[in-house]
Amino acid sequence: MRTAELVRRIVTTRVTDPGAITEAAARRRRPASPLGDHGRMMIIAADHPARGANGVGDDPLAMADRGRLLERLCLALERPGVTGVLATADVLEDLLLLGALEGKTVFGSMNRTGLAGSVFEIDDRFACYDAEQIERMGFDGGKMLTRIALEDSATPAMLENTARAVDDLAGRGLVAMVEPFLSRWADGRLRNDLSPDAVIRSITIASGLGRTSAHTWLKLPVVDDMERVLAAATLPALLLGGDVTDPDAAFAAWRKALALPTVQGLVVGRSLLYPHDGDVSKAVDTAVGLL
Repeated sequence: MRTAELVRRIVTTRVTDPGAITEAAARRRRPASPLGDHGRMMIIAADHPARGANGVGDDPLAMADRGRLLERLCLALERPGVTGVLATADVLEDLLLLGALEGKTVFGSMNRTGLAGSVFEIDDRFACYDAEQIERMGFDGGKMLTRIALEDSATPAMLENTARAVDDLAGRGLVAMVEPFLSRWADGRLRNDLSPDAVIRSITIASGLGRTSAHTWLKLPVVDDMERVLAAATLPALLLGGDVTDPDAAFAAWRKALALPTVQGLVVGRSLLYPHDGDVSKAVDTAVGLL
């Protein structure tokens, strides 16, 4: 389907039959296992635009064209071995209307108010999905970005809100996917500390949030010394991709980290949806091959 036709189909349905979204969610075929046939998750992430982070590489608005983003998402989700998707309601509802979520694991992004580059970036409030809606839509869990800035007074409230979301999801038997970073302000920007010791500290803090960790999974960056980093918790872990500048190095690092016992798969977005050579299918197939 061409981009213009795809967008026209979605807009027409949204205007004439908005209830079609709920109906599509109700009849959606869910996967037998969130880990897929090969026992590993391969999740495509597309929640970046809701935080105002539309850039990929040198293009600051790469993800801002919704039709092209949906085209790339549909192509990625059709590839063998891709088990699911992570996004905000607007994107997931578009994919529902396109029938692209059949048999897929679906995670709703929960907190996106810490807008990229803002002075309030650490104050990342939960204004997207909540646990009640994730359950109502028949999705599998929710994801929360959890940045811990020790010098920012907004951090305790953010941690409290994350813990509440963990509790709400766990009470419904849904996965709470926590993505922790130790972050600090530098030159007016919030930057994540990707040193092994900082990632370890973020893991130990995030692992203890909530009344129970029974349904908590971690979404973690691939950094140096991953064996020591992942020894910080026994929670299931998914590796995040980020904006990759060297695909060969990234794939090699993912392959090595995937051999560690807590790692259950990959959650990758921009580097697969907008690869340097433009070949989405090839990039996705290469990532799936690592599993």
